[in-house]
Amino acid sequence: MALITSDVDRFQAARPRLEAIAYRLLGSASEAEDAVQETFLRWQAADVRRIEVPEAWLTKVLTNWCLNMLTSARARRETYVGRWLPEPLLTGDPMLGPADTAEQRESVSYAVLVLLERLSPNERAVYVLREAFDYPHREIAEVLEISEAASQQLYHRAKKHITNGRAHTEIDEAAARRIVEEFLAAATTGRTEPLVRLLTQDAFAVGDGGGKVPARTKAFEGALAVATFMRGLFKPGAAKRAHVGGTPEIYATTANGGPAVVAVVEGRVVGIICLETTAEGIVAIRSQVNPDKLVRATEQWSAADHPEGPLHTL
Repeated sequence: MALITSDVDRFQAARPRLEAIAYRLLGSASEAEDAVQETFLRWQAADVRRIEVPEAWLTKVLTNWCLNMLTSARARRETYVGRWLPEPLLTGDPMLGPADTAEQRESVSYAVLVLLERLSPNERAVYVLREAFDYPHREIAEVLEISEAASQQLYHRAKKHITNGRAHTEIDEAAARRIVEEFLAAATTGRTEPLVRLLTQDAFAVGDGGGKVPARTKAFEGALAVATFMRGLFKPGAAKRAHVGGTPEIYATTANGGPAVVAVVEGRVVGIICLETTAEGIVAIRSQVNPDKLVRATEQWSAADHPEGPLHTL
């Protein structure tokens, strides 16, 4: 049945929420867009007059499509070159979704997106729908076609995995920028000592190049090893410029609500480094340099003003 204008408008009104759900479930903006498009095609093919609660129907179709994608994604990631990391999104991207509560902000933090990879697809779906969008367990059970008790059990199990895996420290945008400025100031001195002072003793650094850009598969572990690696990474050089096709400009920003370093070459984002912090210091440094996972960030970066200017160039 062909959709009328009001049916299309209803879907478009739901699109931001659907995209935000899909991004949290999949950890990929491009895959989230595909999931929402597939949901629209199914909406287009359905007899929408018979759908009593369109928003619930759309959520169910989207979530189950994402669960199928997660199952196949696990198989694909077994052959992925190097370490797989989620696609970071710069602050202001509408796909980040609601950020009114601490739970909503934490649910889309880069560290939590990494931890979500350890959950089963159903655990991940329950956690996202409950924590980020405040769906009652009754509705989640209907979406996943499980009992309400099973939904509650999956949520508690997922919550335990997430909270046991990290010590969350929420910071505002100004504090995040100060952290990045301190990090860059230390990383560009050419010495390891200033960086070591900012890192926790068990800090680690890892990157995702997707086999297209060099990135270390095995994490650097320990403050000294991480500081030594970062010192070399931020050392200017002709080889770096040749590799990325120009002079990288280094900016302080936020991604997924946390402190981040962005490397930009002639308007193109070539790398995003997400810093995970605790009260003791920087505990994790995750670098996304796979160009396939920086397309949306480049679009967002190019559409925004950056009056502060770069803090460093390589």
